[in-house]
Amino acid sequence: MASQTEPKDANKLWDEQQLKERVERARQYKTNSRLSIPYPPRLLLATSLGFLAGAGMGISEGSLKAGYRFRAENAHRLPTSQQGWYFYHKSKNYGMGWGGLKEGVKMGARISFWTGGFFAIEDMFDRWRGTKDFINTVLASLVVSGSFSLWNRFPVATAARTAKTGLAIGLAFGLAQDAVGAAKGRTPGYVEFLLRGRRRGERAEVEQSGGGGV
Repeated sequence: MASQTEPKDANKLWDEQQLKERVERARQYKTNSRLSIPYPPRLLLATSLGFLAGAGMGISEGSLKAGYRFRAENAHRLPTSQQGWYFYHKSKNYGMGWGGLKEGVKMGARISFWTGGFFAIEDMFDRWRGTKDFINTVLASLVVSGSFSLWNRFPVATAARTAKTGLAIGLAFGLAQDAVGAAKGRTPGYVEFLLRGRRRGERAEVEQSGGGGV
């Protein structure tokens, strides 16, 4: 009887051990991710928020432009009756809504594209350098700001201002991510480098003092 229960107990212990290992790997993967969010969901969340923000700005700007355009196109033929004014405002509201919707989709797609590019390049630098810190974030922001300036054919002065803005945003966002990661237990690469240098210095001092004592 005992021989029959032993394999079952062994299989149960094996399954429990495998489950604990999977949970621990998932925990470590989440801890080592930026903002404790793995890259795929972080990319999806960032692009979605970028699209919503761009869509909101685009709807506001597009509806205003459509309203101004409608007024300019119909300034020479204003209604003269109450019914005419009713259809005038109805057509104007329809044009503003349609114009806002189109501009919202366009601007949302543009901001979502550049946002996704930023996070993709940041992750590429994370994998290439083998560490996650603000340096990769700054590099990604500079690449995106430079590409944005080239795409829009900005003059040198405008491109320089765009690069400075990208540098400031990348530095602030990168340091914020490092702070959150450190609070969650992920030590940034440059902190590890400084700590290793400090430990080497302390070890050298101990060896020197030990040698002098001898």
